[in-house]
Amino acid sequence: MAHVNDVAAYILARIGPMTAMKLQKLCYYAYGYHLAWEGRRLFPEQFEAWANGPVSPVLYAEHRDRFELDDGDIAGDPDVLDEGERESVDIVLSNLGDLSAHDLSTMTHREPPWINARTRARVGPLDRCDESIDDEEIYTFFDALVAADGRQA
Repeated sequence: MAHVNDVAAYILARIGPMTAMKLQKLCYYAYGYHLAWEGRRLFPEQFEAWANGPVSPVLYAEHRDRFELDDGDIAGDPDVLDEGERESVDIVLSNLGDLSAHDLSTMTHREPPWINARTRARVGPLDRCDESIDDEEIYTFFDALVAADGRQA
């Protein structure tokens, strides 16, 4: 199984420079869709419901204090992704990769997994939060999207 840093390195290798926030959101969407499509986690690390949307603290530790990231900036191995993992990430990138970090963050703010985690934590819109986003809620949300739209992200 890949790790979040491997997926992040794969994304940067595939589409090049982007903000750290955009990378976090693309990893989240790849995780969610992969969970729905393959019935298994893309990586073992979890996301937390931070103010700007889902964030993997493990990935954040890799890019802390950096705004823009490029291929080679994340210590991960893109080659460890198996065929199903690469396919999931590639579909997400082809459908969401052109969106801005702000657009992706706004999307997550309208979705139940992030909203529910923030509600559980009883925090305001801009408050710090380290509440984990529940995998079952992620699966339920993305599975419903897949059922409604087919395989497309």
